Amino acid sequence: MYTKAVLAILAFLPLASSFGLARPGLQQAARTSRLNGARSGASSLVMMPIGVPKVAYRVPGAGSADWIDIYNRLYRERIIFVGQELDEEFANQIIGVLLYLDSEDSDKPIYMYFNCPGGSVVAGMAIYDTMQHIKSDVVTINVGISASMASFLLAAGAKGKRMALPHSRVMIHQPMGGAQGQAEDIKVEATQIMRIRDNLVKMYSMMTGQTQEQIVKDLDRDNFMSAQQAVDYGIVDKLIEVQEMPEAEKLL
Repeated sequence: MYTKAVLAILAFLPLASSFGLARPGLQQAARTSRLNGARSGASSLVMMPIGVPKVAYRVPGAGSADWIDIYNRLYRERIIFVGQELDEEFANQIIGVLLYLDSEDSDKPIYMYFNCPGGSVVAGMAIYDTMQHIKSDVVTINVGISASMASFLLAAGAKGKRMALPHSRVMIHQPMGGAQGQAEDIKVEATQIMRIRDNLVKMYSMMTGQTQEQIVKDLDRDNFMSAQQAVDYGIVDKLIEVQEMPEAEKLL
């Protein structure tokens, strides 16, 4: 008799739930029963953690794979993704990876992908000096926009190995800064900014083949370039060919 009553209640639950009649306690019990059944069938399934993209990677010699940050996984393939504002902390991370990869194998190139709004000139120059210091060739690739200091680092790649995707963009401009305090302090800061600008002009000229007079003129305001214009200007050496989307008529 008791068993029949329980079966009748369980059979009534879906119908009662659809009309909002089932009590919360009974709904929770039925839901828990279903979840427990699902868990028992998939107890060995390990899902990817939610949040920062992660990929499964098994360290050679390890018995099982672990989920690691996708950017750390790319480091193992000698790929560095520059995708945030350049500051001292981010620059130190990039410098550390460059030094490690170069010490691991200086005969293989290192690939730097840029989709970066720019940032600190001092941080960018630290990355530039490290790129020139290591023996490995640094291949630079623009995949979104390389603005401000990021455009400088894009142009600092190994000659003949600076590339851009067809719809990427580049923006160059003169360094910006601000100072406050005593008049002499502001004067010193202004002198330093002009010194940095003159240094950037010389280095842009060396990397692109443009005259210093032309660089000064082009840096005066925000100067946006398409990927092809960046090639013509000398910031990158070539475009990466991608497969064109088929015409609509061919899809029908």
